[in-house]
Amino acid sequence: MKFIFYERGEIMKILVGLSGGIDSAIVAYLLKKQGHEVIGAMMSIWDKSFVEPKNKRYSTCFGPEENEILNLHKIGKFLKIPLHILNCKEEYKKIVIENFKNEYKNGRTPNPCIWCNTYIKFGTLLAKAKKQGISFDKFATGHYANIKFSNSLNAYQLLKAIDKKKDQTYFLYRLTQNTLSKTVFPLGRYTKKQVKDIAKDIGLPIINQRDSQDFYADDYNNILKFSSNPGNIIDKTGKILGKHKGIWNYTIGKRKKLGLSGGTAKPLYVINIMTKQNAIVVGTKEDLYSSYLIADKVIWASFCTIHKQSIIKANIKIRQQHKCAMATITPLNNTEVKIKFDEPQMSITAGQSVVFYDDNVVLGGGIIKK
Repeated sequence: MKFIFYERGEIMKILVGLSGGIDSAIVAYLLKKQGHEVIGAMMSIWDKSFVEPKNKRYSTCFGPEENEILNLHKIGKFLKIPLHILNCKEEYKKIVIENFKNEYKNGRTPNPCIWCNTYIKFGTLLAKAKKQGISFDKFATGHYANIKFSNSLNAYQLLKAIDKKKDQTYFLYRLTQNTLSKTVFPLGRYTKKQVKDIAKDIGLPIINQRDSQDFYADDYNNILKFSSNPGNIIDKTGKILGKHKGIWNYTIGKRKKLGLSGGTAKPLYVINIMTKQNAIVVGTKEDLYSSYLIADKVIWASFCTIHKQSIIKANIKIRQQHKCAMATITPLNNTEVKIKFDEPQMSITAGQSVVFYDDNVVLGGGIIKK
């Protein structure tokens, strides 16, 4: 197989964020094959004070790390690279878990992977490495994304991966220019199939390792630890249809396990979460569609500062698996925008991120407010 390398020429010392999975292991392999000095580092985030998930059928981001650490040592031995396990537990709890709790408490649906990438993987992990005296020129991960420096714009651009099904720019849109300047994403030019083929060809000892499929493989209340707070499930007219045990058990678009008795003419879905009223509103599938949203905590790539005052057209993604949709972005102030879609979109959810694209280039993004 022909290898596609991120950079050529200068030999560097590169710290690779290893997860114990195939993708990051192949990143380390490719960089070492190119001649770079590779150091492996894993961030430890699991705290045993949390309930261990019962579902063992697939790997998750947040859970016991014994298998991942075992794989880490297999990778280190196979590639003959030094390894470090860096304790990021307290920072993860303070930043990611607290945000996770606060968002659900307020009837919003958070995306912990975005906060983890922004502040832990590309923040705390690197700070801990430097504090321990680990020197490196660049940081690499197994994300499927690309970084390009534009001479005309004098800025780094975050671009979608070649493999559009695996593209992970949605999770990385909050990375700063400083971070992008020190990061490499070798897998951005590969497909997932190519990565698997490389792993098989070189005899990587973790070839059967499964990809992470979710944040946590059990009841989220094991993390939230909220007391029951019963309220009403109502329809759009305010008619009470049933009871709920806490608004955090529901997300926009939820259909199953609503706990409603009696049949209805059409299936019912959660269409709104009313925090102040402690109520869940249900309606038909048609009620899930909306033509606009308001986003706050908006950040723009440095070369897009003009967009803070300009009305622009862009492709919009409202969740990782969402197909980009064309929309008009209107700035409301420096950190808020209104987005009007050309066609209504299904299940726009407060707390999730909305990311703006110009073809393959990430322009910016924010958190859906309403």
